Amino acid sequence: MNTELLEALEILEKEKDISKETLLESIENSLLTACKSHFKKADNIKVSIDPKTCQFSVYAEKAVVEQVEDPLLEISLANAKMIDSTYELGDVVNEEIKSKEFGRIAVQNAKNVILQKIREEERKVLFNQYYGKEKDVVTGVVQRYIGRNVSINLGKVDAILNEKEMVKGEVFKPTERIKVYILEVKDTTKGPRIAVSRTHPELVKRLFESEVTEVRDGTVEIKAIAREAGSRTKIAVWSKEPDVDPVGACVGMNGARVNAIVSELRGEKIDIINWSENPAILIENALSPAKVVAVLADPEDKKAKVVVPDYQLSLAIGKEGQNARLAAKLTEFGIDIKSETQAKEIEGWLDVDEEYEEYEDFEDYQEEQAALAAYEAEQLDALNEYGADTEDSGYGEDSDVYEEDYADDYAEDFSEE
Repeated sequence: MNTELLEALEILEKEKDISKETLLESIENSLLTACKSHFKKADNIKVSIDPKTCQFSVYAEKAVVEQVEDPLLEISLANAKMIDSTYELGDVVNEEIKSKEFGRIAVQNAKNVILQKIREEERKVLFNQYYGKEKDVVTGVVQRYIGRNVSINLGKVDAILNEKEMVKGEVFKPTERIKVYILEVKDTTKGPRIAVSRTHPELVKRLFESEVTEVRDGTVEIKAIAREAGSRTKIAVWSKEPDVDPVGACVGMNGARVNAIVSELRGEKIDIINWSENPAILIENALSPAKVVAVLADPEDKKAKVVVPDYQLSLAIGKEGQNARLAAKLTEFGIDIKSETQAKEIEGWLDVDEEYEEYEDFEDYQEEQAALAAYEAEQLDALNEYGADTEDSGYGEDSDVYEEDYADDYAEDFSEE
């Protein structure tokens, strides 16, 4: 019998992923429960189980007394000496209990304790297994529709794909394999309850991690994602290795990598752009494929003005404003887009209308303006150090007047250099 018990425990350990020690503990508790059902108390009952052989013994600790008042807790000296002649008054005798003598109710209670423990451990194992996959992508098999929701089998447990987490117009067939993003895993009395999504932006990120080696190992980093599920996604990527092209790595040879992701997302378009710490450059990239003439970004207010060629305005805005909307989500900037004609018609809308035209690249204009400002600040600091605020300077303590009078001269000197 003990051999059969050992084999049964080993099978349960493999199939349910429940440790043998936990199962032996449940057997021990079940025997104590059976004793309590049989004797109405089990305070002095002890159970000993050998984990290697599954040999177990149940015994009651009884005190040796002259006159027995409670046979469940005490034993007479004469009976104790029949067990071992060395026992004396006050000693504690371990008297073996025959579990075969337990009644039907006691056995049933013991069985229920074991089954309950197995169910609890099975739920705990499943919860821990899938809780570790929270915020990750897994492959599931479509089971059936439950109203407008879909039941997805993830292997050992079913998950629920709610209607609001489904891509609009997406229809699934039973036994179809799909990838889903695990939103949340809750522990309930009926087992783990798992909520999954097909619309979450992180689904796209995880798919790129699985398809693109450089993203998986951290060489290429996905800095930002903006998604309108089922239609278009924009992602901004950056590489910490200067020799690695982040966009090329994500696209793959002949588009193989990105096409695999597009296929999984059932034709959803994916725009991959280069990330930049410069908000103006990032916004220009985010509005791709539209060409941009100029960008004025205000990092403090998180707002930007963008000028595009007249013929590119509709492309920059996109169908129903989608391109501009996704660019705004990706960059976290409020973006106001105008065509060149519109920008010139609105007085003061773009302060550099005339200035930037002499530069072939608007980035050159921005860099020169920043360099000019730095040069002015450097020269002013130097003159202040040598007594610009003293009486010898001719300005006394009125440094604001001093700065205004000399700022134009510094700008001219900088331009000549």
